[in-house]
Amino acid sequence: MSEEQNTEQPKANLGGSGTLFKGRHRIFSDYEKIDADNVVAALNDTLPMHSVNAAEVQYLWDYYRGQQPILKREKEVRPEINNKIVVNHAQEIVAFKIGYQLAEPLQYTCRNYNSDSDDVEGDDLKQINELNTLMFAEDKASCDRDLFEWMCVCGLGYRMTESDTEDDREDGGAPFELYTLDPRVTYVVYSSAYHHRQIMSVWIGKEVITEKVIYNVYTDEVLYVICDGKIIDTKPHTYKHNPIVEYKLNNARMGVFEPVLPLLDAINAVESNRLDGIEQTVQALMKFVNCDIDETTFKAMVELGAVKVTTTDGVQSDVDIIKNDLDQTQTQVTKDDLYQAIVNICGMPNRNGTSGSSSDTGAAVLLRDGWTLAESHAKSYELQFKRSERDMLRVVLEICRQSSDTHIDLRIRDIELAFNRRNYENILTKAQVLTTMLKSNQIHPELAFQACGMFTDPEAAYYQSKQYADEKAEKQFQFAPVATGEEDDPKVGSQAGAPELEEGDDAAAAAASA
Repeated sequence: MSEEQNTEQPKANLGGSGTLFKGRHRIFSDYEKIDADNVVAALNDTLPMHSVNAAEVQYLWDYYRGQQPILKREKEVRPEINNKIVVNHAQEIVAFKIGYQLAEPLQYTCRNYNSDSDDVEGDDLKQINELNTLMFAEDKASCDRDLFEWMCVCGLGYRMTESDTEDDREDGGAPFELYTLDPRVTYVVYSSAYHHRQIMSVWIGKEVITEKVIYNVYTDEVLYVICDGKIIDTKPHTYKHNPIVEYKLNNARMGVFEPVLPLLDAINAVESNRLDGIEQTVQALMKFVNCDIDETTFKAMVELGAVKVTTTDGVQSDVDIIKNDLDQTQTQVTKDDLYQAIVNICGMPNRNGTSGSSSDTGAAVLLRDGWTLAESHAKSYELQFKRSERDMLRVVLEICRQSSDTHIDLRIRDIELAFNRRNYENILTKAQVLTTMLKSNQIHPELAFQACGMFTDPEAAYYQSKQYADEKAEKQFQFAPVATGEEDDPKVGSQAGAPELEEGDDAAAAAASA
């Protein structure tokens, strides 16, 4: 059952100008655990709600591809002039969100390094690097792009993780496979209890020859294959978690252009009517006043490009064109207002060329042109993405532990997902912050690396820089000039370098001596 458990199941509202969706419905079941005894019943209970979601996803996907309601427009007055113009701002919005959110591949970083390890960087850092290498081998960046495209279009995305088969294994490759599933044939079911835990996931397939619909139902332990209301196969797995994970863009499960569907339809109508107005002006009807013009005379007039009008009995005759020009300036104002509303609601930068003061700072430009709003939306997407990514990582880590080809034994709490979206923006200011903090005796250098914002993995950058500084200091010590004996003089020594502080001296004394 859906979130509206005590109400009638809704129907998909598809098509028509002003279509307004409210996000995909979350699917619930009253079963606490799915097993062979209740899996068929749970599947039958949840399929109707999935059908509603799938119909809406199909509509939004077609809308994103350009199949929009304006193409079904009917015009009663002068139906021969009926332009159907699709201004596909939906594709523009999705393309911007994907490019802005996933400008660079996502990267795993280590939250807590093993400081007790003999290695300065710790064993966790090496395992994180190996995990990133495995994800690169599986081309996870492309999978993330496809997944986020579905999330932007319909608010939901699904990823499946499974271990390699004998045929898929390759030298140096990852022991797992990543797949982006189609939301139209995939859904996840949650418990109706207060915790709303995931209890099963479903992928709907079809046999090529018989065209029978096959339902693959996954739990944390077993895969049930169901056809014609019966379990035809049962396959236990050792992932310890459900291999299909649902990614949601927001709690409402709405796509990025879904809240502005009426505005997008309105822009299509404005553009179509504008072209109709131009065409109707060019093909304006002719008005004959006190003139008896038959069809033959009219055709001859059109061919000659002239008309002869005779005034008889003092009655004035005239030929004119019926036209009512559309005010293009006011129409453009309406279109600009609609587009500005879309930009504000969807969290996109304003690219209308508005010029500001020459004294604007970089931060002022970001605020004025809407880039700060785009960044706030992106951060919200990050939090939702990370939540589902951890569920996927649980399956990946379990497969890696069971594989003899990898040596990864990380915990979920040790892994952080880093988005490299705007890491090198305003780099000069960040570098100044880093150098200023490193010069302070009251701030630990590791905190400076974390606070400056220059590095996607500040912990790894700190340890790498520390190792470089130690090696540089060691080389300087090795090639230092031999002492001449004058340094033994305490006066000379006090002038040559800073005095050594006894144990217990405070930081203020150290700063003063420096």
